[in-house]
Amino acid sequence: MADAPITQDVLTIPRKQPADSSGGGKSNLVGLTRPAMRDALIAIGTPEKQAKMRVGQIWQWIYQWGKRDFADMTNLAKAYRAQLAKHFVIEVPEVVSKQVSTDGTRKWLVRIAGGHEVEVVYIPETDRGTLCVSSQVGCTLTCSFCHTGTQKLVRNLTAAEIIGQVMMARDDLNEWPIPGEPKDETRLLSNIVLMGMGEPLYNFDNVRDAMKIAMDEEGISLSRRRITLSTSGVVPEIAKTSEEIGCQLAVSFHGTTDEIRDKLVPINKRWNIETLLEALRAYPRGRNSERITFEYVMLDGVNDTDEDARRLIKLIDGIPAKINLIPFNEWPGAPYKRSSNNRIRAFADIIYNAGYASPIRKPRGEDIMAACGQLKSATERARKSRKQIEAEVGALRD
Repeated sequence: MADAPITQDVLTIPRKQPADSSGGGKSNLVGLTRPAMRDALIAIGTPEKQAKMRVGQIWQWIYQWGKRDFADMTNLAKAYRAQLAKHFVIEVPEVVSKQVSTDGTRKWLVRIAGGHEVEVVYIPETDRGTLCVSSQVGCTLTCSFCHTGTQKLVRNLTAAEIIGQVMMARDDLNEWPIPGEPKDETRLLSNIVLMGMGEPLYNFDNVRDAMKIAMDEEGISLSRRRITLSTSGVVPEIAKTSEEIGCQLAVSFHGTTDEIRDKLVPINKRWNIETLLEALRAYPRGRNSERITFEYVMLDGVNDTDEDARRLIKLIDGIPAKINLIPFNEWPGAPYKRSSNNRIRAFADIIYNAGYASPIRKPRGEDIMAACGQLKSATERARKSRKQIEAEVGALRD
Protein backbone atom coordinates (compact mmCIF):
# COMPACT_ATOMS: atom_id res chain seq x y z
CA MET A 1 0.00 0.00 0.00
CA ALA A 2 1.33 3.44 -0.92
CA ASP A 3 2.18 5.83 1.89
CA ALA A 4 -0.41 8.54 2.48
CA PRO A 5 1.00 12.02 1.80
CA ILE A 6 1.65 13.60 5.16
CA THR A 7 4.03 16.11 6.65
CA GLN A 8 4.99 14.40 9.88
CA ASP A 9 6.72 11.21 10.91
CA VAL A 10 4.83 8.13 9.80
CA LEU A 11 7.29 5.78 11.38
CA THR A 12 9.15 6.44 14.59
CA ILE A 13 11.23 3.75 16.23
CA PRO A 14 12.01 4.15 19.94
CA ARG A 15 15.64 4.88 20.57
CA LYS A 16 17.66 1.85 21.50
CA GLN A 17 21.31 1.10 22.01
CA PRO A 18 22.83 1.30 18.51
CA ALA A 19 24.14 -1.92 17.10
CA ASP A 20 27.87 -2.48 17.41
CA SER A 21 29.38 -1.93 13.94
CA SER A 22 31.19 -5.20 14.43
CA GLY A 23 27.93 -7.02 15.19
CA GLY A 24 28.99 -7.92 18.73
CA GLY A 25 32.40 -9.10 17.58
CA LYS A 26 31.14 -10.16 14.14
CA SER A 27 32.19 -8.38 10.96
CA ASN A 28 29.65 -6.78 8.67
CA LEU A 29 29.85 -8.11 5.12
CA VAL A 30 27.98 -5.10 3.76
CA GLY A 31 30.36 -2.58 2.23
CA LEU A 32 33.24 -4.98 1.65
CA THR A 33 34.73 -5.02 -1.83
CA ARG A 34 34.91 -8.41 -3.53
CA PRO A 35 38.64 -8.81 -2.70
CA ALA A 36 38.00 -7.81 0.92
CA MET A 37 35.10 -10.25 1.22
CA ARG A 38 37.28 -13.00 -0.27
CA ASP A 39 39.98 -12.33 2.34
CA ALA A 40 37.36 -12.34 5.12
CA LEU A 41 35.99 -15.72 3.98
CA ILE A 42 39.45 -17.26 3.76
CA ALA A 43 40.20 -15.97 7.27
CA ILE A 44 37.35 -18.08 8.70
CA GLY A 45 38.50 -21.22 6.94
CA THR A 46 36.98 -21.08 3.45
CA PRO A 47 39.36 -22.93 1.09
CA GLU A 48 41.15 -20.48 -1.20
CA LYS A 49 40.05 -22.41 -4.30
CA GLN A 50 36.41 -21.96 -3.28
CA ALA A 51 36.62 -18.39 -2.00
CA LYS A 52 35.93 -16.58 -5.29
CA MET A 53 32.87 -18.74 -5.95
CA ARG A 54 31.58 -18.23 -2.40
CA VAL A 55 31.99 -14.46 -2.74
CA GLY A 56 29.89 -14.55 -5.90
CA GLN A 57 27.14 -16.56 -4.20
CA ILE A 58 26.99 -14.44 -1.06
CA TRP A 59 27.26 -11.23 -3.09
CA GLN A 60 24.15 -12.11 -5.08
CA TRP A 61 22.16 -12.97 -1.96
CA ILE A 62 23.05 -9.66 -0.32
CA TYR A 63 22.94 -7.24 -3.25
CA GLN A 64 20.66 -8.89 -5.81
CA TRP A 65 18.07 -10.46 -3.54
CA GLY A 66 18.44 -8.23 -0.46
CA LYS A 67 18.80 -11.08 2.02
CA ARG A 68 20.04 -10.37 5.57
CA ASP A 69 19.90 -13.91 6.99
CA PHE A 70 22.49 -16.49 6.05
CA ALA A 71 19.83 -19.18 6.54
CA ASP A 72 18.15 -17.90 3.36
CA MET A 73 21.23 -18.59 1.23
CA THR A 74 19.98 -21.96 0.07
CA ASN A 75 22.71 -22.72 -2.46
CA LEU A 76 25.21 -22.88 0.41
CA ALA A 77 25.57 -25.94 2.62
CA LYS A 78 23.87 -25.65 6.02
CA ALA A 79 27.16 -26.12 7.86
CA TYR A 80 28.76 -23.31 5.86
CA ARG A 81 25.78 -21.02 6.49
CA ALA A 82 26.18 -21.67 10.21
CA GLN A 83 29.88 -20.87 9.94
CA LEU A 84 29.09 -17.58 8.21
CA ALA A 85 26.51 -16.67 10.85
CA LYS A 86 29.06 -17.35 13.58
CA HIS A 87 31.51 -14.82 12.18
CA PHE A 88 29.55 -12.28 10.16
CA VAL A 89 26.44 -10.09 10.06
CA ILE A 90 24.60 -8.35 7.22
CA GLU A 91 23.56 -4.96 8.60
CA VAL A 92 22.32 -1.68 7.17
CA PRO A 93 21.58 1.63 8.93
CA GLU A 94 18.61 1.58 11.31
CA VAL A 95 15.57 3.62 10.32
CA VAL A 96 14.61 5.99 13.14
CA SER A 97 11.81 7.82 11.35
CA LYS A 98 10.30 8.33 7.92
CA GLN A 99 8.43 11.30 6.49
CA VAL A 100 6.50 11.47 3.23
CA SER A 101 5.93 14.80 1.51
CA THR A 102 2.74 15.83 -0.22
CA ASP A 103 4.67 15.45 -3.50
CA GLY A 104 5.67 11.85 -2.71
CA THR A 105 9.24 12.59 -1.64
CA ARG A 106 10.39 10.35 1.20
CA LYS A 107 12.91 11.31 3.86
CA TRP A 108 14.38 8.85 6.32
CA LEU A 109 16.38 9.62 9.42
CA VAL A 110 18.75 6.69 9.93
CA ARG A 111 21.01 5.79 12.82
CA ILE A 112 24.52 4.45 12.34
CA ALA A 113 27.27 3.20 14.64
CA GLY A 114 27.95 5.46 17.60
CA GLY A 115 24.35 6.66 17.70
CA HIS A 116 24.94 9.23 14.97
CA GLU A 117 22.17 10.07 12.52
CA VAL A 118 22.01 11.10 8.88
CA GLU A 119 19.18 11.83 6.46
CA VAL A 120 18.40 10.08 3.17
CA VAL A 121 15.89 11.31 0.57
CA TYR A 122 14.03 9.53 -2.23
CA ILE A 123 12.52 11.65 -5.01
CA PRO A 124 10.01 9.89 -7.31
CA GLU A 125 9.55 11.25 -10.82
CA THR A 126 7.67 10.02 -13.86
CA ASP A 127 10.78 8.63 -15.58
CA ARG A 128 13.03 7.84 -12.63
CA GLY A 129 13.39 7.50 -8.89
CA THR A 130 16.38 9.27 -7.38
CA LEU A 131 17.96 8.51 -4.02
CA CYS A 132 19.94 11.32 -2.41
CA VAL A 133 22.64 9.69 -0.30
CA SER A 134 24.75 11.16 2.51
CA SER A 135 28.51 10.59 2.75
CA GLN A 136 29.34 12.26 6.08
CA VAL A 137 27.70 12.99 9.42
CA GLY A 138 27.44 16.76 9.19
CA CYS A 139 29.71 18.69 6.85
CA THR A 140 33.04 20.47 7.00
CA LEU A 141 32.41 23.03 4.24
CA THR A 142 30.09 25.57 5.95
CA CYS A 143 28.52 26.81 2.70
CA SER A 144 26.52 29.79 3.88
CA PHE A 145 23.31 28.97 1.95
CA CYS A 146 23.18 25.34 3.09
CA HIS A 147 21.38 24.20 6.25
CA THR A 148 23.56 21.08 6.44
CA GLY A 149 26.61 23.35 6.55
CA THR A 150 25.53 24.73 9.93
CA GLN A 151 26.08 21.26 11.43
CA LYS A 152 29.74 20.56 12.14
CA LEU A 153 31.41 17.48 10.70
CA VAL A 154 31.28 14.50 13.04
CA ARG A 155 32.83 11.77 10.91
CA ASN A 156 32.95 10.11 7.51
CA LEU A 157 30.48 7.35 6.75
CA THR A 158 31.88 3.91 6.03
CA ALA A 159 31.29 2.16 2.71
CA ALA A 160 28.77 -0.07 4.55
CA GLU A 161 26.86 2.97 5.83
CA ILE A 162 26.78 4.54 2.36
CA ILE A 163 25.65 1.50 0.35
CA GLY A 164 23.47 0.58 3.33
CA GLN A 165 21.37 3.69 2.64
CA VAL A 166 20.62 2.30 -0.83
CA MET A 167 19.70 -1.09 0.61
CA MET A 168 17.51 0.49 3.29
CA ALA A 169 15.64 2.49 0.65
CA ARG A 170 15.07 -0.61 -1.47
CA ASP A 171 13.68 -2.29 1.65
CA ASP A 172 11.19 0.52 2.18
CA LEU A 173 10.25 0.60 -1.51
CA ASN A 174 9.80 -3.18 -1.46
CA GLU A 175 12.03 -3.39 -4.52
CA TRP A 176 14.10 -6.51 -3.94
CA PRO A 177 13.27 -9.22 -6.54
CA ILE A 178 12.11 -12.63 -5.35
CA PRO A 179 14.41 -15.56 -6.19
CA GLY A 180 12.85 -17.86 -8.76
CA GLU A 181 10.29 -15.32 -9.98
CA PRO A 182 10.51 -13.21 -13.17
CA LYS A 183 12.60 -10.11 -12.57
CA ASP A 184 10.78 -6.79 -12.97
CA GLU A 185 13.18 -4.43 -14.75
CA THR A 186 11.10 -1.38 -13.83
CA ARG A 187 13.08 0.38 -11.11
CA LEU A 188 11.61 2.61 -8.45
CA LEU A 189 15.17 3.45 -7.36
CA SER A 190 16.91 4.05 -10.67
CA ASN A 191 19.39 6.82 -9.83
CA ILE A 192 21.75 7.73 -7.00
CA VAL A 193 22.97 11.23 -6.31
CA LEU A 194 25.68 11.85 -3.73
CA MET A 195 24.15 15.17 -2.75
CA GLY A 196 23.09 14.48 0.82
CA MET A 197 24.96 15.43 3.96
CA GLY A 198 28.70 15.91 3.53
CA GLU A 199 31.33 16.41 0.83
CA PRO A 200 31.80 13.06 -0.99
CA LEU A 201 35.33 13.82 -2.15
CA TYR A 202 36.48 14.29 1.44
CA ASN A 203 35.47 10.65 1.93
CA PHE A 204 36.69 9.36 -1.42
CA ASP A 205 37.69 5.77 -0.65
CA ASN A 206 34.46 4.85 1.11
CA VAL A 207 32.32 6.57 -1.53
CA ARG A 208 34.23 4.80 -4.30
CA ASP A 209 33.85 1.37 -2.70
CA ALA A 210 30.14 1.89 -2.05
CA MET A 211 29.44 3.05 -5.61
CA LYS A 212 31.44 0.13 -7.04
CA ILE A 213 29.06 -2.15 -5.13
CA ALA A 214 26.04 -0.24 -6.47
CA MET A 215 27.35 -0.64 -10.04
CA ASP A 216 28.29 -4.32 -9.75
CA GLU A 217 26.33 -6.25 -12.40
CA GLU A 218 25.67 -9.19 -10.09
CA GLY A 219 23.97 -7.05 -7.47
CA ILE A 220 22.14 -3.74 -7.45
CA SER A 221 23.50 -3.19 -10.98
CA LEU A 222 23.09 0.53 -11.55
CA SER A 223 24.83 2.02 -14.57
CA ARG A 224 27.61 4.52 -13.85
CA ARG A 225 25.51 7.00 -15.85
CA ARG A 226 22.80 6.63 -13.21
CA ILE A 227 25.12 7.80 -10.43
CA THR A 228 26.02 11.46 -9.92
CA LEU A 229 28.61 12.68 -7.45
CA SER A 230 28.30 16.30 -6.37
CA THR A 231 31.36 18.14 -5.10
CA SER A 232 31.93 21.69 -3.95
CA GLY A 233 35.30 21.61 -5.67
CA VAL A 234 37.87 19.32 -4.01
CA VAL A 235 40.21 19.68 -6.96
CA PRO A 236 42.81 16.96 -6.17
CA GLU A 237 40.10 14.28 -6.12
CA ILE A 238 38.27 15.24 -9.31
CA ALA A 239 40.50 13.29 -11.71
CA LYS A 240 40.35 10.26 -9.39
CA THR A 241 36.57 10.36 -9.61
CA SER A 242 36.76 9.83 -13.35
CA GLU A 243 39.44 7.17 -13.13
CA GLU A 244 38.22 5.12 -10.16
CA ILE A 245 34.45 5.61 -10.17
CA GLY A 246 33.56 6.87 -13.64
CA CYS A 247 30.22 8.33 -12.56
CA GLN A 248 28.58 11.58 -13.59
CA LEU A 249 30.00 14.71 -11.99
CA ALA A 250 28.12 17.70 -10.61
CA VAL A 251 29.79 20.78 -9.18
CA SER A 252 28.27 23.13 -6.61
CA PHE A 253 29.33 26.32 -8.38
CA HIS A 254 26.90 29.05 -7.26
CA GLY A 255 29.11 32.11 -7.92
CA THR A 256 30.77 33.67 -10.95
CA THR A 257 33.43 35.68 -9.10
CA ASP A 258 35.86 34.54 -6.46
CA GLU A 259 34.56 37.28 -4.16
CA ILE A 260 31.00 35.89 -4.21
CA ARG A 261 32.00 32.22 -4.32
CA ASP A 262 34.36 32.69 -1.34
CA LYS A 263 31.30 33.69 0.71
CA LEU A 264 28.90 31.08 -0.63
CA VAL A 265 31.31 28.14 -0.94
CA PRO A 266 34.31 28.78 1.35
CA ILE A 267 36.34 25.93 -0.19
CA ASN A 268 36.84 28.40 -3.06
CA LYS A 269 39.44 30.13 -0.90
CA ARG A 270 41.57 26.99 -1.23
CA TRP A 271 40.79 26.10 -4.85
CA ASN A 272 39.49 29.17 -6.65
CA ILE A 273 37.31 29.28 -9.74
CA GLU A 274 40.22 29.23 -12.20
CA THR A 275 41.83 26.21 -10.52
CA LEU A 276 38.50 24.37 -10.33
CA LEU A 277 37.67 25.01 -13.99
CA GLU A 278 41.09 23.73 -15.07
CA ALA A 279 40.36 20.44 -13.33
CA LEU A 280 36.89 20.27 -14.87
CA ARG A 281 38.22 20.89 -18.38
CA ALA A 282 40.49 17.88 -17.91
CA TYR A 283 37.72 15.67 -16.49
CA PRO A 284 35.94 14.79 -19.76
CA ARG A 285 39.22 13.43 -21.12
CA GLY A 286 38.90 10.61 -18.62
CA ARG A 287 36.76 7.52 -18.96
CA ASN A 288 33.58 9.52 -18.39
CA SER A 289 32.90 11.86 -21.32
CA GLU A 290 29.38 13.01 -20.41
CA ARG A 291 28.49 16.59 -19.60
CA ILE A 292 29.40 18.05 -16.25
CA THR A 293 26.48 19.53 -14.33
CA PHE A 294 27.03 22.95 -12.82
CA GLU A 295 24.68 23.39 -9.85
CA TYR A 296 23.73 27.00 -9.32
CA VAL A 297 21.49 28.04 -6.42
CA MET A 298 19.49 31.16 -7.20
CA LEU A 299 19.87 33.76 -4.44
CA ASP A 300 17.98 37.01 -4.64
CA GLY A 301 20.32 39.96 -5.23
CA VAL A 302 23.44 37.85 -4.68
CA ASN A 303 24.26 35.84 -7.81
CA ASP A 304 21.21 36.12 -10.06
CA THR A 305 21.82 39.07 -12.38
CA ASP A 306 22.02 38.99 -16.18
CA GLU A 307 25.69 39.87 -15.79
CA ASP A 308 26.17 36.75 -13.62
CA ALA A 309 24.55 34.62 -16.30
CA ARG A 310 26.76 36.00 -19.06
CA ARG A 311 29.86 35.65 -16.90
CA LEU A 312 28.95 32.02 -16.15
CA ILE A 313 28.72 31.28 -19.87
CA LYS A 314 32.22 32.68 -20.45
CA LEU A 315 33.67 30.75 -17.51
CA ILE A 316 32.47 27.33 -18.67
CA ASP A 317 33.40 27.84 -22.32
CA GLY A 318 34.95 24.64 -23.67
CA ILE A 319 33.48 22.37 -20.97
CA PRO A 320 30.71 19.93 -22.01
CA ALA A 321 28.16 21.14 -19.50
CA LYS A 322 24.62 21.81 -18.43
CA ILE A 323 23.60 24.31 -15.78
CA ASN A 324 21.11 23.13 -13.19
CA LEU A 325 19.40 26.16 -11.67
CA ILE A 326 18.20 25.56 -8.12
CA PRO A 327 15.65 27.89 -6.52
CA PHE A 328 16.98 28.48 -3.01
CA ASN A 329 15.26 26.28 -0.45
CA GLU A 330 14.78 28.40 2.64
CA TRP A 331 15.22 27.13 6.19
CA PRO A 332 14.82 28.71 9.66
CA GLY A 333 17.23 31.63 10.01
CA ALA A 334 18.51 31.39 6.42
CA PRO A 335 20.48 34.53 5.45
CA TYR A 336 19.22 34.53 1.85
CA LYS A 337 15.98 34.71 -0.11
CA ARG A 338 14.97 32.78 -3.20
CA SER A 339 15.20 34.68 -6.49
CA SER A 340 11.85 35.47 -8.05
CA ASN A 341 10.45 33.12 -10.68
CA ASN A 342 10.80 35.85 -13.33
CA ARG A 343 14.44 36.44 -12.42
CA ILE A 344 15.22 32.71 -12.54
CA ARG A 345 13.54 32.35 -15.94
CA ALA A 346 15.44 35.34 -17.33
CA PHE A 347 18.71 33.87 -16.07
CA ALA A 348 17.83 30.50 -17.62
CA ASP A 349 16.96 32.07 -20.97
CA ILE A 350 20.37 33.74 -21.26
CA ILE A 351 22.10 30.42 -20.62
CA TYR A 352 19.78 28.49 -22.96
CA ASN A 353 20.27 31.01 -25.77
CA ALA A 354 24.03 30.51 -25.43
CA GLY A 355 23.55 26.81 -26.23
CA TYR A 356 23.52 25.23 -22.78
CA ALA A 357 20.75 23.22 -21.17
CA SER A 358 19.44 25.23 -18.22
CA PRO A 359 16.75 23.22 -16.42
CA ILE A 360 15.19 24.84 -13.36
CA ARG A 361 14.99 22.28 -10.58
CA LYS A 362 11.55 21.92 -9.12
CA PRO A 363 11.81 22.08 -5.31
CA ARG A 364 10.78 18.74 -3.83
CA GLY A 365 9.96 17.80 -0.25
CA GLU A 366 10.12 21.34 1.14
CA ASP A 367 7.30 20.60 3.58
CA ILE A 368 9.44 17.96 5.28
CA MET A 369 12.78 19.83 4.96
CA ALA A 370 13.98 17.30 2.37
CA ALA A 371 14.86 19.74 -0.40
CA CYS A 372 18.37 20.52 -1.61
CA GLY A 373 20.42 22.19 1.14
CA GLN A 374 17.88 21.49 3.88
CA LEU A 375 19.16 18.18 5.25
CA LYS A 376 20.28 18.12 8.84
CA SER A 377 20.09 15.50 11.57
CA ALA A 378 16.78 15.82 13.36
CA THR A 379 18.48 15.43 16.71
CA GLU A 380 20.77 18.32 15.85
CA ARG A 381 17.83 20.51 14.86
CA ALA A 382 15.90 19.58 17.99
CA ARG A 383 18.73 20.69 20.25
CA LYS A 384 18.77 24.18 18.81
CA SER A 385 16.33 27.02 19.05
CA ARG A 386 15.68 29.33 16.11
CA LYS A 387 17.78 31.96 17.91
CA GLN A 388 20.75 29.58 18.08
CA ILE A 389 20.42 28.69 14.40
CA GLU A 390 20.31 32.38 13.46
CA ALA A 391 23.43 33.00 15.56
CA GLU A 392 25.26 30.25 13.70
CA VAL A 393 24.19 31.68 10.36
CA GLY A 394 25.39 35.12 11.42
CA ALA A 395 28.80 33.68 12.19
CA LEU A 396 28.93 32.05 8.76
CA ARG A 397 27.92 35.31 7.10
CA ASP A 398 30.73 37.17 8.88
